Amino acid sequence: MSDPAPQGATGSWTPSRPLSLGVEEEFFVADGKTHELCDITPLLDSMAENRSRHGTEDYGTELRSCIIESRTAICWSLSGLRADLRTRRDALVRAATEAGCAIVAAGTYPSGDWRQVGFTPQPRFDHIAGTYARLAAEHLVCACHVHVGVEDRDTAVAVINRVRPWLPVLLALAASSPLWTAEDTGYASYRTILWARWPMAGIPPTLSSYADHRARVRRFIDIGVSADAGQLFWDVRPGTRYDTVEFRIADACTTVDEAVLQAGLSRALVHRCLTEIARGEPAPPADPELLVIAKWRAARFGLSGELVDPLAAELVPAAVLVDRFLDHVRGPLTDAGDWAETTGLVDQAFRRGNSADRQRRALTRSRRVADVVELLITETMATESR
Repeated sequence: MSDPAPQGATGSWTPSRPLSLGVEEEFFVADGKTHELCDITPLLDSMAENRSRHGTEDYGTELRSCIIESRTAICWSLSGLRADLRTRRDALVRAATEAGCAIVAAGTYPSGDWRQVGFTPQPRFDHIAGTYARLAAEHLVCACHVHVGVEDRDTAVAVINRVRPWLPVLLALAASSPLWTAEDTGYASYRTILWARWPMAGIPPTLSSYADHRARVRRFIDIGVSADAGQLFWDVRPGTRYDTVEFRIADACTTVDEAVLQAGLSRALVHRCLTEIARGEPAPPADPELLVIAKWRAARFGLSGELVDPLAAELVPAAVLVDRFLDHVRGPLTDAGDWAETTGLVDQAFRRGNSADRQRRALTRSRRVADVVELLITETMATESR
């Protein structure tokens, strides 16, 4: 498959130049005593009263009234990103504590009931709720989005075409939604299954150019399926507000370590793709059906079972596929000085399990969903990283 014209365009990027990073994290907000999901208004009020400490412009609302989003600044290193994520989480934790709330980073809230949670009153969200009815009503999920800077829009599209086979690995590492309405779903990422029901979600098709992308967005808006470009919910897409490649595959990352791992791997993958494009190397063929199957298995089993390698068209243990991914991005990780930290975080993920594994162990120990919620609150609101 050829890349979008102009061939090999990479803007002003060179292999020796670091790529920018940014992360958007979504959090559930719960009552600090009952741990039931609650409206974020008291939390926002607390942050507004302490604007100098909390920086309210770095936080935003989401579709459901119990979810708040945090946005990092543009970062150029994993250490800088880690510090930024830590600072913003700590500010959110302080404000939540002052407001009598708790925050939880997970793809789904273990004991959450979508029937008990309202929508945030905004015209855009009103459109989504009105258009999608029960589908929107049941949509009570949180994600982690990673932005990697790619200025040239055609090049961003070429990168998106190339990263798709590796999205299941990112999903397996970040899976944090095994429970839904207080029941174990059997999935590591049930959020992925809920997202799959939306008509404009999932793995993107092969795009010929950024103009092709814009035409698709325009068509979706014209036929009423989307209110704007932001309602194209692909697992990876050209950034809508920034000149980035935006990875949207990951569940909300329970710990800062897991968010840093997502960002580091995503940036290395973009770097590898840019290098291939600059060299004129053809993109590997990716069977659309295998991409869907590979993503499904990552959502189902996470790191605990066998996953599909869509390039080799074979079933392999999760650890093998992750190792293949690390081999694929070894050069960029090494060049950025991120190899040791990233492989250490991967080892930690297999040693401790991803968030879904940890939640399921907590449920197995006590058979109490409340204990899973307690675990998530503790891990999300931890004031120190590993």
